[in-house]
This record gives sequence, structure tokens and C-alpha cells, in this order.
Amino acid sequence: MSAGVPQAGQTAPDFTARNQHGQEVTRASLLGAPAVLVFYPFAFSGICTSELCALRDDLAQFTAVDARVLAISCDPMFALRAFADAQGLTFDLLADHWPHGRIAQDYGVFDEEHGVARRGSFVLDAEGTVTWSVLTGLGEARSIAEHLQALPAA
Repeated sequence: MSAGVPQAGQTAPDFTARNQHGQEVTRASLLGAPAVLVFYPFAFSGICTSELCALRDDLAQFTAVDARVLAISCDPMFALRAFADAQGLTFDLLADHWPHGRIAQDYGVFDEEHGVARRGSFVLDAEGTVTWSVLTGLGEARSIAEHLQALPAA
């Protein structure tokens, strides 16, 4: 069962996951700088590819304010590695594969019916507090520009 979506002012739920290279990433490792968590349903799907490529193309704007971008799906690590390599994605793609969808559940964005993460994004400040979030339907793309606007200026 999914938890509620964390609201602005709440501490973001803890997590531990492996990125596309098998390296462990925790929410605690994000402390000290802003972070952008982007949950998405499927690697290699049309809207997801478009959104993550937009993040790739605007990555310099995120890093200019010291923000770390992490994209999270229920895909296995090896699929995420192939996806990252195929699309030239250099930011972390986190595998929420096992226990299946646990991180998405903790962030209130797991779609029980389809077994995937819904399109939810969260901006965290340097202390790990949610400062902004957006949730859209499975077939609705998000504005990456809105993610950038939600970050503090450098």
C-alpha cells in the first residue's frame, strides 16, 4: 500500500537503491545540496525517454545550482544501464526493482494496478526537506522547466 505523497515542508522518506552502475545511493547521501527526484514508469518508453532526455539536455542548469538529479523507476538495474547508455544519461537512474516499488510506495507514487512508479517529482533542499513536488498521470509529460524554477538560485 502506498504512503501519502510527501508535502512541502516534510522530510523526504529515506531510501537506499542501486544506480545503473550498481553503486548504492541513499537519501542521506544527498544531504548538503539540493536534489531532484524524478519518478517515471518505464525505461525506453516514449514519454519517459523524452522527459529524461530533457533532463539530460538541461543538466548543466541543474548542476549550476549544485542540484543532483536522480531518476527512479521500478526497472531492474541492467535495463537502466542499457537505457542510460542508449540515451547518454549521465545522472543517476535508480532501480526501485526489489522490493518492487518500495521507494515509489514510500513517496506515494506507486501505481498498484500497473506495478510502476507514477510520474512524480520532488525537489529536496540541502537538509532533505521536500520544497516542491508535482504528480501527473502516466500519460502526461512533466515540464522540466518547472523543476528548474523550483530550485533555489545559486
